[in-house]
Amino acid sequence: MKKTILLSTFLVCASFFSHAQKKTQDVLNSLEEQSEKYAAIAQEIWTLAEMGYQEEQSAALLQGTLEEAGFRIEKGVAGIPTAFIAEYGSGSPVIAIMGEYDALPGLSQEAVAEKKSAGKAAGHACGHHLFGTASTAAAIATKNWLDSNGSQGTIRFYGTPAEEGGSGKVYMVRAGLFNDVDVALHWHPGAQNAASAGAALANKSAKFRFNGISAHAAGSPEKGRSALDGVEAMNMMVNMMREHIPQEARIHYVITDGGKAPNVVPDFAEVYYYARHNNRNVVIDIFDRIVKAAEGAALGTGTSMTYEMIGGTHELLPNLTLQKLTHDNLSAVGGITYTTEEKAFADKIAKTLGYDQADLATAKNVQPYKTEARAYGSTDVGDVSFTVPTVGFGTATWVPGTPAHSWQAVAAGGTNIGKKGMMVAAKTLALTAIDLFKDSKLVAAAKAEFLKNRGADFEYIPLLGDREPALNYRN
Repeated sequence: MKKTILLSTFLVCASFFSHAQKKTQDVLNSLEEQSEKYAAIAQEIWTLAEMGYQEEQSAALLQGTLEEAGFRIEKGVAGIPTAFIAEYGSGSPVIAIMGEYDALPGLSQEAVAEKKSAGKAAGHACGHHLFGTASTAAAIATKNWLDSNGSQGTIRFYGTPAEEGGSGKVYMVRAGLFNDVDVALHWHPGAQNAASAGAALANKSAKFRFNGISAHAAGSPEKGRSALDGVEAMNMMVNMMREHIPQEARIHYVITDGGKAPNVVPDFAEVYYYARHNNRNVVIDIFDRIVKAAEGAALGTGTSMTYEMIGGTHELLPNLTLQKLTHDNLSAVGGITYTTEEKAFADKIAKTLGYDQADLATAKNVQPYKTEARAYGSTDVGDVSFTVPTVGFGTATWVPGTPAHSWQAVAAGGTNIGKKGMMVAAKTLALTAIDLFKDSKLVAAAKAEFLKNRGADFEYIPLLGDREPALNYRN
């Protein structure tokens, strides 16, 4: 009798597992079947190439796609016209998937294996056209899974503009829009498939504006006070300061306005600065010293100076509970295989990067799992990660070896190579979200780790202060 009961229990469990496994496979099959649809959406956003806070058409396209799938749309959140939230379902858990869609200035490029401008003001050199589209696809696939299983919970898509220096997510965090989220998911285009623990540098950025007195540079130079002198004096002092900051810190700047004619003493000049480090407190200290250098430069050149905070982001807080889950799902999905035509394109790109040929194995395989990572860039996902348990990963949407923010990244992102990697991301996001909906213990474990790592005394203070969104920072 006991054997009969045990056998019956086993058969019921096996049947349930097989049924659940089939429904998950149905999600992956559905995404694969719709890959051309999502490729077309990504291509349209790639062609639009709208910069931060200017992504009106890109945001509208993603909103329309989600609304058509049954999501409720809230537009213009956190005082940002191109930020939005799309939601489906009700109750807990609330699983968020983030999507970006802003392009970078000055990186116009055709989808060809040679440097060739497309004649536009910007290009998707960080692959955010793929980012936003894959996240949209994953949110819809997860919604369909919730429907087919009759499961309770809320899937929420966050349309997050202006990641490139505009800190769009910071304003959304500051507005409390993530406060009821249980877990937040994101991904990023890249040159390999990896879901190890991530890292990012905290960052503060500002535009320093000097005002002087214009005069004829030859006829009456004594009457002028050069705003450009103020900028150059500031830059000189900051460059000397580099010797006396932590080795891991980074400071970058560009002169965005240095005058219009050599024979006119410039009465206005502007320089745009970033300061970075893997600890936000160090960034705050470095930035304050940069401000002092600007004040000293103005004093010494007889000019005046004001500055406008543009962005400010926290470093990234990893969550290994979520990271291992995501790695396992990425490994189950796997990387991409190039066609003969794609390989020929990839080999040409590889040669421009100093390689003999494209690394097919890196595109196809998933990198080994690691629990630590070194930070180089910054992301406003950092602020989300200090608000809610957050996890991310990357897929090979570019030819292996391609650096972000390069013309080669723009080119590959406009081809089928980028779109294949995008669908790997969509499938991985969907599988991870479904796992979280299925297992409340995973969510609880991620939250416990999050609270422990963040610290009991943590208080969220946005690095960009109380300023309004810098909607014109790309103008």
